[in-house]
Amino acid sequence: MLSLSRLLPRASRVSRSSTCASCLRQLHASTAPFRLAPLARSPRAIHSPLSLKLPAPLTTSSRTYATKTSADDLIEEIQEQYATARDEFEIASEETEKKSVYAEEDRKAAREELDSLKEMFEEAIEGEDGEEVKRRVGQRIRELDEGVKALEERALED
Repeated sequence: MLSLSRLLPRASRVSRSSTCASCLRQLHASTAPFRLAPLARSPRAIHSPLSLKLPAPLTTSSRTYATKTSADDLIEEIQEQYATARDEFEIASEETEKKSVYAEEDRKAAREELDSLKEMFEEAIEGEDGEEVKRRVGQRIRELDEGVKALEERALED
């Protein structure tokens, strides 16, 4: 049977009085799959926690870290422009609802920002990452476009 005092360094050894039985069992169970390997091939092999052999993984693969793609950069720029266009749309909606004197100018500003956004979007989908850009931000742009159109129609009715 494997002794816990052999697995843990002296400073971190768990005493029975300070650990409940359940925690001690969990600690013992978590170390059970490991086998101690001798450091030397002598009859009196020395066992060390540093010489634990871990079970071999089923598959070996190197971890690749997430890096930004060119599509991510394009989408980030489009999202910044989308935020600006969305803000202008919200301001224009409020002013149109209040029927203020600034409503028409705010609707023009919202339309200009939307047109700028649509131009950026069209350029992005013509590139090599077009499908990904279209998939990730296309729906939001269409919704904003429909919202601006509805706002302009509502202003014409009043």
